[in-house]
Amino acid sequence: MKKILLDTNAYSALLKGDKKIFDIISKAKVIYLSVIVIGELFAGFNGGNKKQENIDLLNEFLGQSSVELLDVSFETSSVFGLLKHDLKKDGTPIPLNDVWIASQSLETGAVLVTLDSHFKKVKGLRIYDL
Repeated sequence: MKKILLDTNAYSALLKGDKKIFDIISKAKVIYLSVIVIGELFAGFNGGNKKQENIDLLNEFLGQSSVELLDVSFETSSVFGLLKHDLKKDGTPIPLNDVWIASQSLETGAVLVTLDSHFKKVKGLRIYDL
């Protein structure tokens, strides 16, 4: 697997020592982390008692040469619009942040590493089967 995009729960599981996710990451050439995921992580950090420790770990992770930060681009927004429309039309909505994350995965061609099964509703999305 050349490119992966980590969902919030996959990153959190990695920090908790999930060996399967560690193995996936160690084989990837590019590991994307979305600004949407980072926002969700910060929401969690702010509610916990290890905020600075978690921020430091995130910065260390982002500093690895194989990790790339994904911003929301015009192209991402275009994919998001189509995807959100299709999910609504099909009667299979997923959480809004996850529509953005799925859009970035589709845009980059990365395999999404997630523990959330609702991503299976997204047509064409490649998901690593955990």
